[in-house]
Amino acid sequence: MSNVKTTSNRYFTFIGCMFVACLLITNIASQKLIPIGPFVFAGGVLLFPVTYIFGDILTEVYGYARTRQIIWAGFIASGFMSLYFYLTIILPPAPGWKFQREFSTTLGTVPRLVFGSLLGYWAGEFLNSYILAKLKIWSNGKNLWMRTISSTIAGQGVDTTVFVLIAFWNIIPGNILIRTMWSGYLFKIFYEIIATPLTYLIVNWLKKKEGIDIYDKLTNFNPFQIKID
Repeated sequence: MSNVKTTSNRYFTFIGCMFVACLLITNIASQKLIPIGPFVFAGGVLLFPVTYIFGDILTEVYGYARTRQIIWAGFIASGFMSLYFYLTIILPPAPGWKFQREFSTTLGTVPRLVFGSLLGYWAGEFLNSYILAKLKIWSNGKNLWMRTISSTIAGQGVDTTVFVLIAFWNIIPGNILIRTMWSGYLFKIFYEIIATPLTYLIVNWLKKKEGIDIYDKLTNFNPFQIKID
């Protein structure tokens, strides 16, 4: 059970939908690697950190239990998207349609990439939400900047490492693999730091509008318990 003071959840669904939308877009874009100077980034690197910002906002305002539902929604949506792409690709193309190879190359669901993406996302998002919720209790709701950055450092570290190792191990050279890993990780942390003022604005606005501020003092943090405490 959570320590809840609530009048409404008017914006919860909207933020949750934006979270899932950003996740699905980055899952597709991340199949491409982009060199920028000495760095190598997955194509979704500009948008994927936004999912962690949304995760921070959801956990801070609505609590771990409700955020857990959105994390699972994103996980299921990503798996369903990958499965549907696969089924669409294996169906025979219509006569005269000459883009089967391009379609397959762009949206092809490479099993290990899908698995790495889903596992990294699941572990990273739950770790991020868990740490943020626990730090909120420990700090009595103070120093949001410390809590969001700390949780992102841990969550993105797990997410990035798991995804890159599973998706690209023995596919790209080792030096490119390592560069891709630390490039993406450092960029995501920098992204979180830069976005902190915006996170503050949104969190404070939502708490005022919703009349809600949850401290997960009695919350069951089991990630597999979907029901709200």
